[in-house]
Amino acid sequence: MHEIDKPNDHGLMHLIHNKNLTVPLPFEREIFLFDTYIAGTSHIEGIEELYEYLKVGHPLKFYREPDNPYDAQAIMIKNADGVKLGYIPKADNIIFSRLMDAGKLLFGKISSKSMNGNWVKIKIDIFLKD
Repeated sequence: MHEIDKPNDHGLMHLIHNKNLTVPLPFEREIFLFDTYIAGTSHIEGIEELYEYLKVGHPLKFYREPDNPYDAQAIMIKNADGVKLGYIPKADNIIFSRLMDAGKLLFGKISSKSMNGNWVKIKIDIFLKD
């Protein structure tokens, strides 16, 4: 095999694909889609202690759970540190789950938070990265 035909295992693309890095696209933008709240926070152990660390504007990661026994369109929400906070409400998730299943990158940002007794209410904005 000639040198020109050999794959380059040390180039930029290799680094990006194997180190979970992303390169911003030239015209990349965040498109606001919807505002809602995080469902299921009362089922998250230690959510009260986490409350003070949750700040307005903090990014949230979304993960599809097609095998969720309660909701086939379930979308789990985690903070930037990977801590599970809850889910997009079942009443709101059908379109977002279809977008994610089609390969679209959705994410959220905390828009407000409040503590009502032992219940932590976290409102979020949902965005599409395009």
